[in-house]
Amino acid sequence: MQAQVLACNLSLKILVLTTVQRIHMEAFLVSTGIVALAEMGDKTQLLSLVLAARFRKPWPIVLGILVATLANHGLAGAVGSWVTTVMGPIALRWVLGASFIAMAVWMLIPDKFDDEDGDSAPRMGVFLTTVVAFFLAEMGDKTQIATVMLAAQYNAWFAVVAGTTLGMMLANAPVVWLGDAITKRVPLRMVHMVSAVIFAILGVIALSGWGS
Repeated sequence: MQAQVLACNLSLKILVLTTVQRIHMEAFLVSTGIVALAEMGDKTQLLSLVLAARFRKPWPIVLGILVATLANHGLAGAVGSWVTTVMGPIALRWVLGASFIAMAVWMLIPDKFDDEDGDSAPRMGVFLTTVVAFFLAEMGDKTQIATVMLAAQYNAWFAVVAGTTLGMMLANAPVVWLGDAITKRVPLRMVHMVSAVIFAILGVIALSGWGS
């Protein structure tokens, strides 16, 4: 009898672990895909072009993007995880659903980059200039808000932040090395529409309570 209880407990632990791993993997993959698509034509990608064209030092720029993204999305993911502790499941479901649908609409609005200070000389070096510029550019941006919502949706801070950071790097690092030849070949309108559809689907899923 004791052996059966132990076997049952072991099976339950394995099932819980497998479910948690599946949720974290889903959170990571969805976060990566959404942010990589959302970044196409976004102001931070345009900022990558400006920095690459001006400084012509790809490694410090790419490392700066990585550090800035980890810091910004780490904070955003923490906010998303915190939201789950102060809102009930029903209220959270409606807020997330409405937010994802709003993001779908936002994705269809073209983004613009204000390069008013583009000619000023870097005072902190290429790396620190990139870190500061990207951190500030991401404040209130689509991908930062998406990170908050995804962290609240999946309640998996590490997986979401890792995914959104990877998505940022997939979208921006190639631009630093290859320049605007990439963006000229990519139909940005189509990419934005695909992103909008994904956000809309996530909104419907959240509102319907699927998977909860």
